[in-house]
Amino acid sequence: MRRPLLLLSITATLAALATSLAPPAAAAAPDWNTDLAAAAYAADPASVTASGSENAATGPAEAVDADPNSRWSSESSDSAWLRVDLGATVRVDRVTLDWEAAYGKQYVLEVSKNGTDWQPFYTEDAGTGGSVTAHTYPQEVTGRYVRLRGVERATPYGYSLYSFKVYGGTPAPASTTRTNLALHHPAYSNYYQHAGNSPAFVTDGGRPADLKTDQSRWSSDWNADRWVAVDLGATSTIDTVDLYWEAAYAVDYEIQVSDDNRSWRTVYRPSADEVAARRADIKSPGEATGRRDTVKLPTPAAGRYVRMLGKERRSFYNPAPATAQFGYSLYEFEVWGTGGSAAAAYPALPGEQPGAYRTTFFDDFTGGALDRAKWRVVRTGSEMGPVNGESQAYVDSTDTVRTENGSLVLAARYCKGCTRAGGGTYDFTSGRIDTHTKLDFRYGKVSARMKLPVGDGFWPAFWLLGSDVDDPSVSWPASGETDIMENIGYGDWTSTSLHGPGYSADGNIGALQHYPDGGRADQWHTYAVEWTPTGMRFTVDDKLVQYTSRTKLESTRGQWVFDHDQYLILNLALGGAYPAGWNKVTQPYWGLPQSSVDAVARGGVRADVDWVRVEQKG
Repeated sequence: MRRPLLLLSITATLAALATSLAPPAAAAAPDWNTDLAAAAYAADPASVTASGSENAATGPAEAVDADPNSRWSSESSDSAWLRVDLGATVRVDRVTLDWEAAYGKQYVLEVSKNGTDWQPFYTEDAGTGGSVTAHTYPQEVTGRYVRLRGVERATPYGYSLYSFKVYGGTPAPASTTRTNLALHHPAYSNYYQHAGNSPAFVTDGGRPADLKTDQSRWSSDWNADRWVAVDLGATSTIDTVDLYWEAAYAVDYEIQVSDDNRSWRTVYRPSADEVAARRADIKSPGEATGRRDTVKLPTPAAGRYVRMLGKERRSFYNPAPATAQFGYSLYEFEVWGTGGSAAAAYPALPGEQPGAYRTTFFDDFTGGALDRAKWRVVRTGSEMGPVNGESQAYVDSTDTVRTENGSLVLAARYCKGCTRAGGGTYDFTSGRIDTHTKLDFRYGKVSARMKLPVGDGFWPAFWLLGSDVDDPSVSWPASGETDIMENIGYGDWTSTSLHGPGYSADGNIGALQHYPDGGRADQWHTYAVEWTPTGMRFTVDDKLVQYTSRTKLESTRGQWVFDHDQYLILNLALGGAYPAGWNKVTQPYWGLPQSSVDAVARGGVRADVDWVRVEQKG
């Protein structure tokens, strides 16, 4: 629901650098971002195996021969599989599948150290074919073997792959001689743009010679207070840090070390003169290039973790004379010294919570007025500003927020030029309430029974917003947003969606649901989400309409930002970006046609809420 205007950003596409390897038996440690499957198995076709093949011309080696026209085609079985032997234990960064027309609807990608015991790291339950890249960050995916295991085919034929590419490398081991201890080691950051710019890319060994080409890199979101860190695996003696920046480099930053990944000691910061010189280097994004910062510490530092903490971002003319700033963008983070350990690993992702659900919040609105111990009435110009190009001002009035006959009523009203709020003049007023500071919570089943108005541009919503959204070091979409129900005036459908870094605004992860058997939005329905540490399950009248797992979200879209508190919101908006995107109305209001204006003026445009419930475990 909260969708600010989109801004121009520097974005990344993955660039694959394939190098030639010797056969696995004689292979040296794989180099950065090496396309292990395509290179290794062209040299040694016996290193890739499968459950079977359609015929001799479509054997398993055809999926790793770097020929875009050849393919592996399995036997006609849902349980068919393809396995690659990497020849050495590798930290896998990502796997790319290029499907032929006979693709997998449901399948699993798995890794194994011994070829017998398998760990799943990507599960697809609604495949559509094409080219699919499954990033592994922030999972620990280390092994010698990688397997595609089919669950359900999309066609009557077998599974058919043009290519099966595995990217990664061997983690730097403990060393008594000076080396880059960070190579292929776990890396972390507070926020990043999307899955293709995760922190995993700062230790993959990759950087373009010109420090300008769009190649594998970490890129933060647009905020100065961002960091990226590397786990060396054991206490190390560090003498130098090399930072290979893309054009969006830090003007000012700190190099810090830590023993526990919590308490940090600053060991370097550029001088005031250096900062001033970097600040003065302002070019257009098209002209700007990156830079290499070789930081030789005055005294070697001891620690297991090393991080770059950004303090100020570079400025660009975009175009002149306007100045723009993006996030930080770093191709590679090298840490030189002795010590370390290849045993460094990403921590396990959270599992499901134990216990049974119990009700921790409930309101059936049977009182004579809104229970303000549970709810906050939100006002435009006070608790929030205008958003999304909507036409209404939210006000605290029984005209717009009240209880009536055991229900909450959020009502819209029209009066030309009658309302001043937040420095603006509004023709419409409406109601919005939330539980911020009353109920901020993490995980649970959240549900409400609602009846909605039908008419172009009426935009009722039931949703959750990250409690840290107003923290300027976080803000939206890094706060996360969970839209349990949105309706933009159509009688036969509603939508659900998730918003976060890399999947916000029109690029959200969402679904539409159409009511079965002639059902309509202006009838009573129950809208719900089950929010767990492993995913989000949305339902309408107990029917599943969207399921998004944490691992699939992070593998393909961006950072999971739903492991902290959110709060409940109920509101009725009028017009704005989402309705206008569907109904294409621009007059008399954006997304709100005259017929809907007339309906508001006559009265009776309202969203009714029978009850709201939160259930949690523990």
